[in-house]
This record gives sequence, C-alpha cells and structure tokens, in this order.
Amino acid sequence: MHQENHKKTLILLLAVSAVVRALLAGWIELGTDEAYYWTFAKYPDWSHFDHPGMVGWVMQLFTLNLLFQSEFFIRLASVVFMTLNTWIMYRIGRELKDERTGLLSALLYTASVYAFVITGVFILPDTPLSLFWLLAFLMLVRYLKKGQNKHLLFAGLFIGLAILSKYTGALLWFGFLLYLLCFDRKQFKNPALYLALFITALCCLPVLVWNVQNDFVSFRFHGSRVSFFGPLHPAGFFTELGGEMVYNNPVNYILGIITIVAAARKSLSVDSKPQRFILLSALPFIGLFLLSSLTRPTLPHWSGPAYVMLIPLSAVWLSGIEHRKARRIITAALGFLALTIIVGVAEIKTGFVPLDHHTEPTELGRDDITLDVYGWRQASEKFAEIYHREVAKGNMRPDDAIIGHQWFPTASFHYYVARPLGINMLGYGTLKGIHKYMWINDVDGGFEKGRNYWYLADSHFFLNPEEIYKYTNFLNIKQIDIIPIERNGKTVRNIYVYECESLVYIPQLRDY
Repeated sequence: MHQENHKKTLILLLAVSAVVRALLAGWIELGTDEAYYWTFAKYPDWSHFDHPGMVGWVMQLFTLNLLFQSEFFIRLASVVFMTLNTWIMYRIGRELKDERTGLLSALLYTASVYAFVITGVFILPDTPLSLFWLLAFLMLVRYLKKGQNKHLLFAGLFIGLAILSKYTGALLWFGFLLYLLCFDRKQFKNPALYLALFITALCCLPVLVWNVQNDFVSFRFHGSRVSFFGPLHPAGFFTELGGEMVYNNPVNYILGIITIVAAARKSLSVDSKPQRFILLSALPFIGLFLLSSLTRPTLPHWSGPAYVMLIPLSAVWLSGIEHRKARRIITAALGFLALTIIVGVAEIKTGFVPLDHHTEPTELGRDDITLDVYGWRQASEKFAEIYHREVAKGNMRPDDAIIGHQWFPTASFHYYVARPLGINMLGYGTLKGIHKYMWINDVDGGFEKGRNYWYLADSHFFLNPEEIYKYTNFLNIKQIDIIPIERNGKTVRNIYVYECESLVYIPQLRDY
C-alpha cells in the first residue's frame, strides 16, 4: 500500500464493492422491513408513524417515482450511498492523519457488515442516515481542525438531513455539544454554532409538523422503545452485545477496543480535538443502547453509526503498526465479511443449515430468520393462480383487497402479492399492529360493509383470522387454500389463504 497506489486501490475497492452489492441487491428478495419502507415511497408523506420520510424520498428518486419497482431499483440508493460513504470515510481518515489512514478507513468500513450489507444492500432508514451522518462527521472534523464556520454550517445541514432519515441523527449534535462542554466552551460564543443548530431545526420541520398533526404519535412510539427502567433481561444485553460485534465485524470491534485503550493512554498519533469528539460521540451512543437492552428489546444496527465513527480512529492506530501486520488485519476483516456474505446467501437460497425445527404446518419456518428474504416471489406466483381461480368462480371480485393484522408480513404481501395484481392492501387491526397502514387505509378508500376480503396467514408469522376477528367482523371466514413455499425440494413455510366474507364491522383503530 505505497502512497502512489492509494487512490488506485480506493477506486478498485469502490468498483468491486459496488458490483458485488448491486448483484446482491437484485438477487435477494426484499425483507419485511424493506417492503414496509417501500410503502413510504408509494404513500409519501412529511413523516410516518415509525420514521421520518427520507428513506421513502430517496427510494422515489432512484426508482423514478416507482416507475421501476424491482428489488434492484428499490435498493439502488443503498448501492450508490454505500459507495459514496466509502469515499467519505477515506476523506475522514485522510483528514485525521494521511492518505494511508484514509485508505485503511475505507477498507475497514467496507469490512463492516452494517455498512456493506445493512446500509449498502438493504434499503432501510439507516441507508440515508449513513450518508448524511458521515457527511456531517467529515464537516465537524474539518471544523475542529481548521476552525472555518462554513464547515459547521454544513454540519448543521447534514445533521438535519440525518434526522429526516432517522431520529438517532440527533445524537451527533449531542456528541459534538458534549465535546464543546467538556473541552472547548469558548465555542458557545460562536454565533455560527447557533445558526448551524437553527439550520438543523429547519430541516426537522416536516417531522414536527406531521407529529403535531398526528398527536406526536411517532415520538411516543419511539419513546416507549428506549428505556432504562423495568425488569432486567440479561439475555437481551448479551444478544445486543453479540449482535453489535457481528454486525460491525469482530475484527473492527476488537480494533475499536484497542483504539479506545490507546486513546486513553494518549498514544494515538492524531489531533486531540477530533479524537475527543469522536469518543464522546460514539461511546455514549453505544452505551445508550447497551443499557436499554437490559430492559427493552433492541436491535444491533441501532448503534451502527457510533461504531462507524470509531473506524477512522482504528485506522489511525493501524497506520502506526508495521505494514505487513496491518495488511493481515485488513485481510482478516475483509475475509470475515466475504465469509458472512457467502454463508448467508447460501443459507438463504438453499437452507443447508436447518435453522427451524417446527413440524406443525402453522409453525413451519418460525425460527428461520432467512425466510424473511426468501419465498415471496413464489407466494406471488402461486397466489395469482388462486386469485384468478376464485375470481373466475365468482367467489371474489377482481378489486377485493387483502387485509393484514400486523405491518409484517402485511407489507411483504403488499409488495409481492397485491401490487402485481393491482389490488389494495389494508391494515385491519390496532395502530400498534398495523403502523403506517392506518394512513394507507385512508388513501386507498378504507373498508366497505358487505365487502369480501382476502387474508394471508404465513406460518413464519402465523396469525389465524378466525381467532383474530372471532367471526364478529365478517359473516364467514374460511380457509380456501395453502401455498407451500419450497426451498431445495423441501417445504419450508406455508401461506394459508382465507376468504373473509361480507364485512360486518368497519374497524375503529385505537390510538397507540
């Protein structure tokens, strides 16, 4: 990794990464979360029940307002943004120390499963969050090194856009202000700081207005998900900790610990200002979700941006060791990523490792997490045959909608089943269960008494409509067919097809 080859290596890294992720984006089916966020693009709004609107807006942009709706185009923003993010990480590392540190930052970032797969293949709110977070991170590092107010103002803009992607974007301001409070209080006399905060606040207006109009339902929902009070669940803590280690790559994780120790010993050859800012931003962020996991269910990718911030510091430490050792560490990190992708894709497509041991037909596949991104295309084709058969018999009308009780797998059925047939997907349950579908119901005309509706029950998430609606909501509910989802010659899940005849009660959805 001689200096004259750094940029050539970076270009090769960007190209190979983009090609691999583009292939994965088009090959793997959408997960339930991704299908749900597709509804943000199909039914755009200033904000939504779960998250702000950015993930839907970028999806609209890259699909030309859903003109192209294949998995590849739905995820195209992720492929493009991850490529940009890798280049930004290079710039951050170079800003902290030198060209070699920049390249090491880009390589370690590419090795992160969170960066490469979760934000670089899958389309989630973390996809735009990662781009704007890193842009703001770069601007704040430049401001701390150069003291130019323009960098602070740009940081305010990018943090605002990060918050429009996911509320955790606000934690970057928290980290920076904590650094100023601890080490550089004179900055609070700088009017540009308050202007930057104002720019961020302006960006957040769509979220605020939507929540005012909807009784702050989104803020209340997320407030209930993060708490430090309640019965202790140590298993949740260790699950979160192990998930964070895998998501961010064990090599990166260990490097992060080494780097934190080196920073505590003041042995990192980097400017103390950005070093302190990074640590005061990343460590409280990580601690927040680890503590919360003791009492509430959490997901390992929530703390992903904090681990990403540690990567340039790890690159600084790595650049200070012997080149051959550094190369071995990078090889190990990229090797773990490659192995994870190969094993993961093979498991998704073949199920060579039996993850589920249920034998009951209504529970088949319940413990197989890979079924989140497998079988939906089969369901689409097989349900279309049932749909045309029942319409031809006169049992159902061509425009009868499908209903769902929970947002998952309702969103997957919406994208893969209802959308190709041109029929509506409605949520029939509580707001806590159907989330954005409460608003989708209004857009798509809601419910009509006396009307028939389809209901699909997936053994991976089985909910029996006969028990949910207890026959009081329809004159009759009957199962008419079963769709077997096969993989490698074996049925791995069942989708039960119901006809819900003559709606009696139009649901009055309760508030969250």
